Amino acid sequence: MLFLTMIASILIAAVSIYQFKKEARLYHQDRLERKENSIVEHINYVLQNTTYPLTTKNIPLIFKEKIYEISDVHSMELNFFDLEGHLLISSRAVFKQDEETPKINPSTLKIFESTLEKRYVEFQKIDTINLRKSFTYIKDNKFKPLAILNLPYEEDTDFYDNELKNFLIRFGQVYSFMFLIAIALSYFLSSYITKSLKIISDKIQETELNHLNERIVLEEGSKEINLLVQAYNSMVDKLEESATKLAQSEREQAWREMAKQVAHEIKNPLTPMRLTVQSFQMRFNENDPQIKQKLDDYSKTLIQQIDTMSSVANAFSNFATMPAQQNETLNVVKIVQLALDIFNEDSIQFSSLEDEIITRLDRTQLIRVITNLVKNAIQSIPDEQEIKQVAVDVFREEGNVIISVKDNGKGISEENKARIFEPKFTTKSSGMGLGLAIIKNIIENYNGTITFESKENIGTEFFVSFPITK
Repeated sequence: MLFLTMIASILIAAVSIYQFKKEARLYHQDRLERKENSIVEHINYVLQNTTYPLTTKNIPLIFKEKIYEISDVHSMELNFFDLEGHLLISSRAVFKQDEETPKINPSTLKIFESTLEKRYVEFQKIDTINLRKSFTYIKDNKFKPLAILNLPYEEDTDFYDNELKNFLIRFGQVYSFMFLIAIALSYFLSSYITKSLKIISDKIQETELNHLNERIVLEEGSKEINLLVQAYNSMVDKLEESATKLAQSEREQAWREMAKQVAHEIKNPLTPMRLTVQSFQMRFNENDPQIKQKLDDYSKTLIQQIDTMSSVANAFSNFATMPAQQNETLNVVKIVQLALDIFNEDSIQFSSLEDEIITRLDRTQLIRVITNLVKNAIQSIPDEQEIKQVAVDVFREEGNVIISVKDNGKGISEENKARIFEPKFTTKSSGMGLGLAIIKNIIENYNGTITFESKENIGTEFFVSFPITK
């Protein structure tokens, strides 16, 4: 709107300037014609009352004194030229002695002679002065040309220039005032119009699938705004319905997947238990001298499989409900070293730039994070690989304690990187795939983060970050 107003104002100013200049040209054109007509009548009067014969040679004699009178009366400079364009007499006071006698330019004379009206106006600009020179014939009683009358006319543009300047000043003042009013009106109108749109925009930005989204209620608004609000409210209703269905579907899918996983893990120990019982039943002989030893082996096999089932149950229980945090002030560097002592691996290397990095954490859960990451790092290195390296580093960075676990194993493929922290996802031939999911839960409970960098056949490095709490 303001842009259009500015364009319109520029066009108005340009048209006004053009009109002022056009009026000035017409004014000077009419004024020169009027003066020319008056001077020609005055000259004709002198010619009718002169005693000299009306010839071109006598023009200087006829107007010897009259030319100054005519010039003073009409406030114009007069120049008489013969028919070849040579100066006969002029009302100008003095010509320089070393200057050639003025004459009409041959091209100008040719144009003048070719005109039907036998009148020609030549335009010249000397410095900043616009000059008009009119040429017309002076004729005798028989309308025979005697001489050429030249009237130099200087255009005085001061009046129109001042008028134009005053107009532009007034126009600029009015435009500035109107521009300020337009800005104010645009601001209030846009605020009024966009108020409803801002409400809708804010609601749309707050809209999420897994949250309860509020409907928009507007007391007043344009037809278009009301249609937009209705469309948004309809979308919120459908989104809430879809979210409910999706949540229910996800819960059902999660339970189905969990049931499959539990069933699979429980079936693993049940199969050897069943085979053991069947084998013992078929081969049972109470008179066998080794019956006691066989009974002991049978019991150990069952207990081992029962322990496996118990560990499965404990793993799912730990994943479902994490134990309460027992925060204490501890030295992270020392705890990491203690966690590494349980590994009898020469490939594990520990380093830290500081002897102490103090914060508040749960000792057991911190050890669990370290042991899980180190165990995964060891298992990621193939057995046939000659050089095995697992580097654990602890350092401080921007108010956080960082624990880095790096290996030179087989790495993580691109398709598995996005799923590495998913429950029950594993690339190993054994285990339930809950380890990384559990430690991610532990770390996030402390407002920490866990990230990794990995390249296939080069290795993987996990970064665990905990905020340092005093």
